[in-house]
Amino acid sequence: MDFNWILDAPSAALPVGDRDKKALSIDGDQSVTYDELRRLRNRYANMLLASGVTKGYRVGILLLNSIDYVALYFAITRIGAIAVRLNFRLTDTELDYILNDSGTSVLCLHSSRVTQIAPIVESCGVTKFVVFPDDETPIPSWAEARPDHRTGSEDEVSADRPEGTDTLMLMYTSGTTGRPKGAVWTHSGAMWLALIQATKWSYTPDVVAMTMGPLYHGGAFEDVLLPALFVHGTAVILSSGGMSTEKVVSTIECEHVTETLLYPFMLYDLLRDDDLDPGRLSSLRRIVSGGDPIMPWAMTAIDKKLPQVQLDQGYGLTEGGTMSTCLDHADRYKHPDSVGRPMPLTEVKVMVDRTIEAAVEEVGEVWVRCPTVASGYWNNPTATAESFVDGWCRTGDLGKVTPDGYLVLAGRAKEMIRSGGENIYPAELEAVLTDHPDVAAAAVVAVPDEQYLEVGCAVIVTTSGDKLDVPSLRQHLRSRLAGYKVPKHFVFVDELPKNASGKILKQVMRVTYRDIGAAETR
Repeated sequence: MDFNWILDAPSAALPVGDRDKKALSIDGDQSVTYDELRRLRNRYANMLLASGVTKGYRVGILLLNSIDYVALYFAITRIGAIAVRLNFRLTDTELDYILNDSGTSVLCLHSSRVTQIAPIVESCGVTKFVVFPDDETPIPSWAEARPDHRTGSEDEVSADRPEGTDTLMLMYTSGTTGRPKGAVWTHSGAMWLALIQATKWSYTPDVVAMTMGPLYHGGAFEDVLLPALFVHGTAVILSSGGMSTEKVVSTIECEHVTETLLYPFMLYDLLRDDDLDPGRLSSLRRIVSGGDPIMPWAMTAIDKKLPQVQLDQGYGLTEGGTMSTCLDHADRYKHPDSVGRPMPLTEVKVMVDRTIEAAVEEVGEVWVRCPTVASGYWNNPTATAESFVDGWCRTGDLGKVTPDGYLVLAGRAKEMIRSGGENIYPAELEAVLTDHPDVAAAAVVAVPDEQYLEVGCAVIVTTSGDKLDVPSLRQHLRSRLAGYKVPKHFVFVDELPKNASGKILKQVMRVTYRDIGAAETR
Protein backbone atom coordinates (compact mmCIF):
# COMPACT_ATOMS: atom_id res chain seq x y z
CA MET A 1 0.00 0.00 0.00
CA ASP A 2 1.43 3.38 -0.96
CA PHE A 3 1.25 6.66 0.93
CA ASN A 4 -1.41 8.21 -1.32
CA TRP A 5 -3.97 5.65 -0.24
CA ILE A 6 -4.84 8.27 2.38
CA LEU A 7 -6.31 10.53 -0.30
CA ASP A 8 -7.48 7.95 -2.80
CA ALA A 9 -9.37 5.56 -0.51
CA PRO A 10 -12.36 7.91 -0.05
CA SER A 11 -12.81 7.91 -3.83
CA ALA A 12 -12.85 4.13 -4.24
CA ALA A 13 -15.96 2.10 -5.04
CA LEU A 14 -16.40 1.37 -1.36
CA PRO A 15 -14.94 4.52 0.23
CA VAL A 16 -13.52 4.37 3.75
CA GLY A 17 -14.26 8.04 4.30
CA ASP A 18 -16.39 10.97 3.18
CA ARG A 19 -14.91 12.86 0.22
CA ASP A 20 -16.69 16.05 1.25
CA LYS A 21 -15.42 16.03 4.81
CA LYS A 22 -12.94 18.69 5.91
CA ALA A 23 -9.48 17.18 5.61
CA LEU A 24 -7.16 20.04 6.39
CA SER A 25 -7.32 23.58 7.71
CA ILE A 26 -4.88 26.35 8.57
CA ASP A 27 -5.31 28.60 11.60
CA GLY A 28 -9.01 27.80 11.60
CA ASP A 29 -9.27 29.87 8.43
CA GLN A 30 -8.54 28.25 5.05
CA SER A 31 -9.67 24.66 4.64
CA VAL A 32 -10.09 21.91 2.04
CA THR A 33 -12.14 18.75 1.91
CA TYR A 34 -10.61 15.38 1.08
CA ASP A 35 -11.92 15.70 -2.46
CA GLU A 36 -10.46 19.21 -2.86
CA LEU A 37 -7.12 18.11 -1.45
CA ARG A 38 -7.06 15.13 -3.78
CA ARG A 39 -7.83 17.30 -6.82
CA LEU A 40 -5.10 19.77 -5.84
CA ARG A 41 -2.74 16.81 -5.47
CA ASN A 42 -3.63 15.72 -9.00
CA ARG A 43 -2.90 19.20 -10.41
CA TYR A 44 0.56 19.27 -8.88
CA ALA A 45 1.28 15.66 -9.83
CA ASN A 46 0.33 16.30 -13.45
CA MET A 47 2.41 19.49 -13.42
CA LEU A 48 5.44 17.50 -12.29
CA LEU A 49 4.85 14.77 -14.87
CA ALA A 50 4.57 17.38 -17.62
CA SER A 51 7.93 18.83 -16.59
CA GLY A 52 9.62 15.44 -16.92
CA VAL A 53 9.68 14.31 -13.30
CA THR A 54 9.33 10.53 -13.02
CA LYS A 55 9.83 7.77 -10.48
CA GLY A 56 12.99 8.14 -8.43
CA TYR A 57 13.53 11.86 -9.13
CA ARG A 58 14.25 13.89 -6.02
CA VAL A 59 12.00 16.92 -5.63
CA GLY A 60 12.76 19.42 -2.88
CA ILE A 61 10.08 21.15 -0.81
CA LEU A 62 11.13 24.49 0.65
CA LEU A 63 7.72 25.89 1.53
CA LEU A 64 6.13 27.46 4.57
CA ASN A 65 3.26 25.67 6.32
CA SER A 66 0.34 25.66 3.91
CA ILE A 67 -2.23 23.53 2.15
CA ASP A 68 0.10 23.70 -0.85
CA TYR A 69 2.82 21.98 1.19
CA VAL A 70 0.63 18.99 1.98
CA ALA A 71 -0.80 18.72 -1.53
CA LEU A 72 2.64 18.97 -3.13
CA TYR A 73 4.03 16.29 -0.81
CA PHE A 74 1.26 13.92 -1.83
CA ALA A 75 1.79 14.84 -5.50
CA ILE A 76 5.53 14.13 -5.48
CA THR A 77 5.08 10.78 -3.80
CA ARG A 78 2.06 9.78 -5.89
CA ILE A 79 4.16 9.68 -9.08
CA GLY A 80 6.93 7.72 -7.38
CA ALA A 81 9.31 10.64 -7.04
CA ILE A 82 11.13 11.18 -3.74
CA ALA A 83 10.32 14.23 -1.62
CA VAL A 84 13.23 16.04 0.02
CA ARG A 85 11.70 18.01 2.87
CA LEU A 86 13.93 20.99 3.57
CA ASN A 87 14.27 23.03 6.73
CA PHE A 88 13.57 26.62 5.67
CA ARG A 89 15.61 27.89 8.63
CA LEU A 90 18.88 26.61 7.18
CA THR A 91 21.45 28.86 5.56
CA ASP A 92 22.32 28.75 1.87
CA THR A 93 25.50 26.78 2.69
CA GLU A 94 23.56 24.12 4.57
CA LEU A 95 20.91 23.89 1.84
CA ASP A 96 23.60 23.65 -0.83
CA TYR A 97 25.07 20.56 0.81
CA ILE A 98 21.70 18.82 1.21
CA LEU A 99 20.55 19.57 -2.35
CA ASN A 100 23.79 18.20 -3.78
CA ASP A 101 23.91 15.18 -1.47
CA SER A 102 20.32 14.21 -2.27
CA GLY A 103 20.69 14.86 -6.00
CA THR A 104 17.60 17.06 -5.99
CA SER A 105 16.72 18.02 -9.57
CA VAL A 106 13.57 20.08 -9.00
CA LEU A 107 13.16 22.51 -6.12
CA CYS A 108 9.76 23.93 -5.19
CA LEU A 109 10.23 26.97 -2.97
CA HIS A 110 8.16 29.74 -1.48
CA SER A 111 9.01 33.19 -2.78
CA SER A 112 10.18 34.22 0.68
CA ARG A 113 13.01 31.67 0.32
CA VAL A 114 14.36 33.10 -2.95
CA THR A 115 17.10 35.07 -1.19
CA GLN A 116 18.27 31.88 0.52
CA ILE A 117 18.59 29.99 -2.75
CA ALA A 118 19.93 32.78 -5.00
CA PRO A 119 23.59 32.42 -3.87
CA ILE A 120 23.63 28.67 -4.62
CA VAL A 121 21.69 28.48 -7.89
CA GLU A 122 24.82 27.54 -9.83
CA SER A 123 26.30 25.17 -7.25
CA CYS A 124 23.38 23.21 -5.75
CA GLY A 125 22.83 20.86 -8.70
CA VAL A 126 19.14 21.73 -9.13
CA THR A 127 18.06 22.02 -12.78
CA LYS A 128 14.56 23.44 -12.26
CA PHE A 129 13.31 25.95 -9.69
CA VAL A 130 9.56 26.41 -9.22
CA VAL A 131 8.54 29.38 -7.08
CA PHE A 132 5.24 29.36 -5.18
CA PRO A 133 4.66 33.12 -5.21
CA ASP A 134 3.09 35.52 -2.79
CA ASP A 135 1.65 38.79 -4.04
CA GLU A 136 4.75 40.90 -3.50
CA THR A 137 7.99 39.09 -4.41
CA PRO A 138 9.02 39.01 -8.09
CA ILE A 139 10.02 35.72 -9.70
CA PRO A 140 13.80 35.68 -10.35
CA SER A 141 15.14 35.02 -13.83
CA TRP A 142 16.58 31.63 -12.83
CA ALA A 143 13.17 30.28 -11.75
CA GLU A 144 9.65 29.89 -13.02
CA ALA A 145 6.37 30.55 -11.26
CA ARG A 146 4.17 27.70 -10.22
CA PRO A 147 1.43 27.28 -12.83
CA ASP A 148 -1.92 28.56 -11.70
CA HIS A 149 -3.11 25.71 -9.51
CA ARG A 150 -6.74 26.60 -10.26
CA THR A 151 -6.36 25.76 -13.95
CA GLY A 152 -4.13 22.66 -13.88
CA SER A 153 -5.41 19.26 -14.92
CA GLU A 154 -7.37 17.37 -12.29
CA ASP A 155 -7.31 14.19 -14.37
CA GLU A 156 -6.39 10.95 -12.69
CA VAL A 157 -2.62 10.67 -12.36
CA SER A 158 -1.33 8.35 -15.09
CA ALA A 159 1.88 7.28 -13.34
CA ASP A 160 2.02 3.79 -11.88
CA ARG A 161 1.45 3.64 -8.15
CA PRO A 162 4.61 3.20 -6.06
CA GLU A 163 5.28 0.02 -4.11
CA GLY A 164 5.30 0.03 -0.33
CA THR A 165 9.05 -0.57 -0.30
CA ASP A 166 9.77 2.40 -2.59
CA THR A 167 11.42 5.46 -1.08
CA LEU A 168 8.88 8.07 -0.05
CA MET A 169 11.05 10.91 1.20
CA LEU A 170 14.40 12.00 2.61
CA MET A 171 14.56 13.85 5.89
CA TYR A 172 17.96 15.25 6.75
CA THR A 173 19.14 15.15 10.33
CA SER A 174 22.04 17.07 11.83
CA GLY A 175 25.16 14.92 11.77
CA THR A 176 27.40 14.00 14.68
CA THR A 177 30.40 14.61 12.42
CA GLY A 178 29.14 17.96 11.17
CA ARG A 179 27.46 16.75 7.97
CA PRO A 180 23.68 16.12 7.80
CA LYS A 181 22.50 12.64 6.82
CA GLY A 182 19.36 11.88 4.81
CA ALA A 183 17.15 9.36 6.59
CA VAL A 184 15.32 7.26 3.99
CA TRP A 185 11.61 6.72 4.62
CA THR A 186 9.52 4.27 2.61
CA HIS A 187 5.82 4.43 1.71
CA SER A 188 5.03 1.49 3.96
CA GLY A 189 7.04 2.97 6.83
CA ALA A 190 4.98 6.15 6.81
CA MET A 191 1.73 4.18 6.64
CA TRP A 192 2.78 1.94 9.52
CA LEU A 193 3.58 5.00 11.61
CA ALA A 194 0.13 6.41 10.99
CA LEU A 195 -1.46 3.07 11.90
CA ILE A 196 0.63 2.71 15.06
CA GLN A 197 -0.32 6.14 16.39
CA ALA A 198 -3.96 5.84 15.36
CA THR A 199 -4.10 2.50 17.19
CA LYS A 200 -2.33 3.84 20.26
CA TRP A 201 -4.75 6.71 20.73
CA SER A 202 -7.89 5.09 19.28
CA TYR A 203 -8.33 7.67 16.54
CA THR A 204 -11.65 7.64 14.70
CA PRO A 205 -12.99 9.89 11.91
CA ASP A 206 -14.21 12.41 14.50
CA VAL A 207 -10.65 13.24 15.57
CA VAL A 208 -9.45 16.82 15.00
CA ALA A 209 -5.68 16.86 15.42
CA MET A 210 -3.54 19.99 15.42
CA THR A 211 0.18 20.45 14.92
CA MET A 212 2.05 23.71 15.15
CA GLY A 213 5.61 22.93 14.15
CA PRO A 214 7.07 23.38 10.66
CA LEU A 215 5.92 20.64 8.28
CA TYR A 216 9.49 19.78 7.27
CA HIS A 217 9.77 18.33 10.79
CA GLY A 218 8.70 14.75 11.51
CA GLY A 219 7.13 15.83 14.78
CA ALA A 220 4.89 18.29 12.95
CA PHE A 221 3.69 16.13 10.06
CA GLU A 222 4.15 12.46 10.96
CA ASP A 223 3.12 12.74 14.62
CA VAL A 224 -0.58 13.31 15.36
CA LEU A 225 -1.39 14.98 12.02
CA LEU A 226 -0.66 12.01 9.72
CA PRO A 227 -2.63 9.46 11.78
CA ALA A 228 -5.58 11.87 11.78
CA LEU A 229 -5.53 11.91 7.97
CA PHE A 230 -5.05 8.14 7.97
CA VAL A 231 -8.43 7.59 9.69
CA HIS A 232 -10.01 10.41 7.65
CA GLY A 233 -10.35 12.79 10.53
CA THR A 234 -9.45 16.47 10.29
CA ALA A 235 -5.89 17.79 10.45
CA VAL A 236 -5.21 21.36 11.57
CA ILE A 237 -1.92 23.17 11.03
CA LEU A 238 -0.73 26.59 12.09
CA SER A 239 0.82 28.92 9.55
CA SER A 240 4.53 29.66 9.78
CA GLY A 241 5.52 32.66 11.86
CA GLY A 242 3.68 34.77 14.38
CA MET A 243 3.36 31.96 16.91
CA SER A 244 1.61 32.97 20.12
CA THR A 245 -0.45 31.42 22.87
CA GLU A 246 -3.50 33.28 21.60
CA LYS A 247 -3.01 31.86 18.12
CA VAL A 248 -2.88 28.35 19.57
CA VAL A 249 -5.88 28.81 21.82
CA SER A 250 -8.05 30.54 19.20
CA THR A 251 -7.38 27.80 16.63
CA ILE A 252 -8.20 25.04 19.12
CA GLU A 253 -11.40 26.88 19.99
CA CYS A 254 -12.39 27.58 16.39
CA GLU A 255 -11.71 24.08 15.02
CA HIS A 256 -12.82 22.15 18.14
CA VAL A 257 -9.43 20.46 18.25
CA THR A 258 -9.38 17.20 20.20
CA GLU A 259 -5.66 16.33 20.00
CA THR A 260 -2.59 18.51 19.70
CA LEU A 261 1.17 18.12 19.74
CA LEU A 262 3.04 20.64 21.89
CA TYR A 263 6.76 20.58 22.48
CA PRO A 264 7.58 21.20 26.16
CA PHE A 265 8.50 24.86 25.73
CA MET A 266 5.20 25.48 23.89
CA LEU A 267 3.28 23.71 26.64
CA TYR A 268 5.01 25.80 29.30
CA ASP A 269 4.11 29.04 27.51
CA LEU A 270 0.48 27.93 27.43
CA LEU A 271 0.37 26.98 31.10
CA ARG A 272 2.17 30.15 32.23
CA ASP A 273 -0.50 32.32 30.59
CA ASP A 274 -2.37 33.77 33.57
CA ASP A 275 -5.15 34.95 31.27
CA LEU A 276 -5.83 31.46 29.86
CA ASP A 277 -9.55 30.69 29.88
CA PRO A 278 -9.82 26.87 30.16
CA GLY A 279 -13.32 27.05 28.72
CA ARG A 280 -11.86 27.94 25.32
CA LEU A 281 -10.07 24.57 25.31
CA SER A 282 -13.08 22.47 26.29
CA SER A 283 -12.85 20.31 23.14
CA LEU A 284 -9.25 19.29 23.86
CA ARG A 285 -8.84 15.76 25.20
CA ARG A 286 -5.16 14.96 24.64
CA ILE A 287 -1.81 16.75 24.44
CA VAL A 288 1.12 14.81 23.04
CA SER A 289 4.56 16.14 23.91
CA GLY A 290 8.09 14.89 23.50
CA GLY A 291 11.78 15.61 23.40
CA ASP A 292 12.22 15.94 27.18
CA PRO A 293 10.32 14.84 30.29
CA ILE A 294 7.69 17.35 31.35
CA MET A 295 8.58 19.35 34.46
CA PRO A 296 6.53 18.40 37.56
CA TRP A 297 4.98 21.87 37.91
CA ALA A 298 3.54 21.58 34.40
CA MET A 299 1.90 18.23 35.10
CA THR A 300 0.28 19.73 38.19
CA ALA A 301 -0.81 22.79 36.21
CA ILE A 302 -2.48 20.64 33.54
CA ASP A 303 -4.38 18.70 36.18
CA LYS A 304 -5.59 21.98 37.66
CA LYS A 305 -6.30 24.08 34.56
CA LEU A 306 -7.23 21.37 32.04
CA PRO A 307 -8.50 18.38 34.03
CA GLN A 308 -10.17 16.83 30.97
CA VAL A 309 -6.85 16.65 29.08
CA GLN A 310 -4.59 13.62 29.00
CA LEU A 311 -0.86 14.31 28.65
CA ASP A 312 1.10 11.64 26.76
CA GLN A 313 4.86 12.04 26.34
CA GLY A 314 6.58 10.44 23.36
CA TYR A 315 10.21 9.65 22.63
CA GLY A 316 11.81 8.94 19.28
CA LEU A 317 14.02 10.20 16.49
CA THR A 318 13.74 10.66 12.75
CA GLU A 319 15.65 7.49 11.87
CA GLY A 320 13.61 5.43 14.33
CA GLY A 321 10.21 6.51 13.01
CA THR A 322 9.67 9.68 15.11
CA MET A 323 7.99 7.97 18.10
CA SER A 324 9.18 4.75 19.70
CA THR A 325 7.90 4.95 23.27
CA CYS A 326 5.17 6.80 25.11
CA LEU A 327 4.66 7.66 28.77
CA ASP A 328 0.90 7.43 29.16
CA HIS A 329 -1.07 9.98 31.14
CA ALA A 330 -1.88 7.38 33.79
CA ASP A 331 1.82 6.82 34.47
CA ARG A 332 2.91 10.48 34.61
CA TYR A 333 3.42 10.47 38.39
CA LYS A 334 4.47 6.84 38.71
CA HIS A 335 7.46 7.29 36.39
CA PRO A 336 7.92 11.05 35.85
CA ASP A 337 11.55 10.57 34.78
CA SER A 338 10.66 7.95 32.17
CA VAL A 339 9.83 8.14 28.47
CA GLY A 340 7.41 5.28 28.91
CA ARG A 341 6.92 1.95 27.21
CA PRO A 342 7.11 0.94 23.53
CA MET A 343 4.43 2.06 21.10
CA PRO A 344 2.38 -0.69 19.41
CA LEU A 345 4.37 -2.95 17.06
CA THR A 346 7.61 -1.46 18.45
CA GLU A 347 10.50 -3.17 20.20
CA VAL A 348 12.97 -1.37 22.43
CA LYS A 349 16.10 -2.75 24.04
CA VAL A 350 19.21 -1.43 25.74
CA MET A 351 22.60 -2.71 24.55
CA VAL A 352 25.96 -2.47 26.31
CA ASP A 353 27.65 -3.14 22.97
CA ARG A 354 26.57 -4.43 19.56
CA THR A 355 26.04 -7.99 20.84
CA ILE A 356 25.19 -7.89 24.55
CA GLU A 357 21.84 -6.72 25.92
CA ALA A 358 21.94 -4.77 29.16
CA ALA A 359 20.50 -6.14 32.37
CA VAL A 360 17.61 -4.41 34.14
CA GLU A 361 18.73 -0.99 35.45
CA GLU A 362 22.03 -1.26 33.53
CA VAL A 363 22.81 1.74 31.33
CA GLY A 364 23.52 1.18 27.65
CA GLU A 365 22.55 2.44 24.20
CA VAL A 366 18.85 2.46 23.30
CA TRP A 367 17.97 0.43 20.17
CA VAL A 368 14.52 0.40 18.54
CA ARG A 369 12.91 -1.80 15.91
CA CYS A 370 9.53 -1.39 14.23
CA PRO A 371 8.04 -1.13 10.71
CA THR A 372 8.65 2.63 10.73
CA VAL A 373 12.44 2.55 11.15
CA ALA A 374 14.24 4.25 8.25
CA SER A 375 15.77 1.93 5.68
CA GLY A 376 19.13 3.70 6.00
CA TYR A 377 20.90 6.93 5.15
CA TRP A 378 20.82 8.24 1.60
CA ASN A 379 24.06 7.67 -0.28
CA ASN A 380 25.91 6.85 2.95
CA PRO A 381 26.56 3.10 3.37
CA THR A 382 29.12 3.61 6.13
CA ALA A 383 26.73 5.53 8.37
CA THR A 384 23.93 3.11 7.48
CA ALA A 385 25.97 0.10 8.59
CA GLU A 386 26.87 1.87 11.83
CA SER A 387 23.34 2.94 12.80
CA PHE A 388 21.13 0.13 11.43
CA VAL A 389 21.72 -3.46 12.56
CA ASP A 390 19.38 -6.32 11.53
CA GLY A 391 16.37 -4.02 11.40
CA TRP A 392 17.29 -2.25 14.63
CA CYS A 393 18.06 1.47 14.77
CA ARG A 394 20.80 2.52 17.15
CA THR A 395 19.48 5.76 18.61
CA GLY A 396 22.74 7.03 20.10
CA ASP A 397 20.84 7.75 23.31
CA LEU A 398 21.81 6.19 26.63
CA GLY A 399 19.14 4.61 28.79
CA LYS A 400 18.08 1.86 31.12
CA VAL A 401 15.00 -0.27 31.67
CA THR A 402 13.27 -0.28 35.05
CA PRO A 403 12.17 -3.57 36.68
CA ASP A 404 8.58 -2.89 35.58
CA GLY A 405 9.56 -2.22 31.96
CA TYR A 406 9.81 1.57 31.56
CA LEU A 407 12.59 3.23 29.58
CA VAL A 408 14.56 5.93 31.39
CA LEU A 409 17.03 8.00 29.38
CA ALA A 410 20.41 8.41 31.03
CA GLY A 411 22.07 10.82 28.63
CA ARG A 412 22.94 11.19 24.99
CA ALA A 413 25.77 9.11 23.62
CA LYS A 414 26.08 11.50 20.69
CA GLU A 415 26.08 14.62 22.92
CA MET A 416 23.08 16.04 21.11
CA ILE A 417 21.51 19.27 22.33
CA ARG A 418 17.72 19.26 22.36
CA SER A 419 16.62 22.90 22.16
CA GLY A 420 13.09 24.12 21.52
CA GLY A 421 12.09 20.94 19.71
CA GLU A 422 15.16 20.92 17.45
CA ASN A 423 18.17 18.57 17.54
CA ILE A 424 21.56 20.31 17.52
CA TYR A 425 24.83 18.39 17.25
CA PRO A 426 27.89 20.03 18.84
CA ALA A 427 30.28 18.67 16.20
CA GLU A 428 28.58 20.78 13.56
CA LEU A 429 29.03 23.96 15.62
CA GLU A 430 32.58 23.10 16.66
CA ALA A 431 33.63 22.64 13.03
CA VAL A 432 32.46 26.15 12.17
CA LEU A 433 33.89 27.72 15.33
CA THR A 434 37.36 26.28 14.82
CA ASP A 435 37.30 27.56 11.25
CA HIS A 436 37.41 31.07 12.70
CA PRO A 437 41.00 32.37 12.46
CA ASP A 438 41.04 33.52 16.10
CA VAL A 439 39.69 30.27 17.61
CA ALA A 440 42.30 27.69 18.57
CA ALA A 441 39.90 25.13 20.08
CA ALA A 442 36.22 24.92 20.94
CA ALA A 443 33.72 22.60 22.56
CA VAL A 444 29.96 23.03 22.72
CA VAL A 445 27.85 21.47 25.47
CA ALA A 446 24.20 21.57 26.49
CA VAL A 447 23.17 23.67 29.48
CA PRO A 448 19.71 24.09 31.01
CA ASP A 449 17.48 26.92 29.80
CA GLU A 450 14.22 28.11 31.29
CA GLN A 451 12.49 28.63 27.94
CA TYR A 452 14.02 26.06 25.58
CA LEU A 453 15.01 23.39 28.16
CA GLU A 454 18.51 23.17 26.70
CA VAL A 455 20.73 25.58 24.78
CA GLY A 456 24.32 25.47 23.61
CA CYS A 457 27.26 26.82 25.58
CA ALA A 458 30.45 27.32 23.54
CA VAL A 459 33.68 26.99 25.48
CA ILE A 460 36.47 28.58 23.46
CA VAL A 461 40.25 28.80 23.53
CA THR A 462 41.49 31.71 21.42
CA THR A 463 44.75 31.89 19.49
CA SER A 464 45.79 35.04 21.34
CA GLY A 465 44.51 34.12 24.77
CA ASP A 466 42.16 37.10 24.76
CA LYS A 467 38.37 37.11 24.65
CA LEU A 468 36.74 37.61 21.27
CA ASP A 469 33.86 39.86 20.33
CA VAL A 470 30.81 37.63 20.92
CA PRO A 471 28.53 39.38 18.36
CA SER A 472 31.13 38.77 15.65
CA LEU A 473 31.37 35.11 16.67
CA ARG A 474 27.60 34.80 16.47
CA GLN A 475 27.67 36.35 13.00
CA HIS A 476 30.42 33.93 11.93
CA LEU A 477 28.24 31.01 13.00
CA ARG A 478 25.03 32.54 11.64
CA SER A 479 26.58 32.97 8.20
CA ARG A 480 26.95 29.20 7.87
CA LEU A 481 24.40 27.67 10.22
CA ALA A 482 20.72 28.12 10.99
CA GLY A 483 20.08 30.66 13.73
CA TYR A 484 18.60 28.15 16.17
CA LYS A 485 21.91 26.25 16.21
CA VAL A 486 23.99 29.21 17.41
CA PRO A 487 24.99 28.81 21.09
CA LYS A 488 23.28 31.11 23.55
CA HIS A 489 26.32 31.33 25.82
CA PHE A 490 30.04 31.85 25.11
CA VAL A 491 32.84 31.20 27.59
CA PHE A 492 36.57 31.84 27.04
CA VAL A 493 39.16 29.67 28.78
CA ASP A 494 42.91 29.09 28.64
CA GLU A 495 42.45 25.40 27.83
CA LEU A 496 39.71 22.82 27.53
CA PRO A 497 39.54 20.18 30.29
CA LYS A 498 40.96 16.84 29.09
CA ASN A 499 41.69 13.42 30.54
CA ALA A 500 45.04 11.68 30.52
CA SER A 501 44.56 10.44 26.97
CA GLY A 502 43.69 13.90 25.67
CA LYS A 503 39.92 13.40 25.37
CA ILE A 504 37.91 16.56 26.00
CA LEU A 505 35.83 16.14 29.17
CA LYS A 506 32.48 17.50 28.09
CA GLN A 507 30.77 16.07 31.15
CA VAL A 508 32.97 18.33 33.29
CA MET A 509 32.00 21.37 31.23
CA ARG A 510 28.29 20.51 31.47
CA VAL A 511 28.58 20.55 35.26
CA THR A 512 30.81 23.64 35.35
CA TYR A 513 28.48 25.78 33.22
CA ARG A 514 25.08 24.30 34.04
CA ASP A 515 24.06 27.46 35.96
CA ILE A 516 25.39 29.93 33.39
CA GLY A 517 21.91 30.97 32.29
CA ALA A 518 20.87 31.84 35.84
CA ALA A 519 24.18 33.64 36.44
CA GLU A 520 23.78 35.81 33.34
CA THR A 521 20.30 36.96 34.38
CA ARG A 522 21.33 38.00 37.90
